[in-house]
Amino acid sequence: MKLKDKVIVITGAGKGLGKELAVMFAKEEAKVVISSRTKKNIKDVAKETNAYPIISDVRDEKQVKKLAERTIKKFKKIDIWINNAGVRIPHNNVEETDWKRAHDMMEINLFGTIYGSKEAIIQMKKQKSGVIINILSTSALEGRANLSAYAASKFAVVGFTQSLRAEAKPYNISVISVYPGGMRTEFFREQIPSDYEQYQDPRIVAEGIINNLKNDKIEEELILRRK
Repeated sequence: MKLKDKVIVITGAGKGLGKELAVMFAKEEAKVVISSRTKKNIKDVAKETNAYPIISDVRDEKQVKKLAERTIKKFKKIDIWINNAGVRIPHNNVEETDWKRAHDMMEINLFGTIYGSKEAIIQMKKQKSGVIINILSTSALEGRANLSAYAASKFAVVGFTQSLRAEAKPYNISVISVYPGGMRTEFFREQIPSDYEQYQDPRIVAEGIINNLKNDKIEEELILRRK
């Protein structure tokens, strides 16, 4: 796929992987729409990339709908929608996990992805083309001790994504699952892993995603483990 002039929407684009994706898509001369619930973050990214910034909280279905509507009003289409917004809470055993915070995490990681996918597919069905990319985690590939809350939010997205893929296929819409290994981002600011320095630069993951899109045959299940 040639990315020049493609309209790309990226949620959670104020920092980390979302920011790196915005930077790289801009270099490909795509038309990039970046969203975040934090105004300052996306304003800074917009200055760096010349992207179109829109404040949007993915927990709010109405705000995600407005994100799609404003994108379509400005650019007339959506070629690629990337559900990147996500959070984690400190890992802990089941009985000591803060399940109120886990509930909010589920709102972002699962329902934020659902709302974004819904708005994207409504437009893409009209176009009879498009790509939806859901950013998951290698934590969605296998259960591990003390990751029950985070893994649950990501495993849920796997089931949603697989079902969405089956629904989208007849309309020439691709749905891609991306499973990054640990990345050196603010994602871990509350609880820094002991091997954090061995985590991968988010730019490497962003490159992997973009290279996959540029391939003649796009991988629908893209695993990008840290080396």
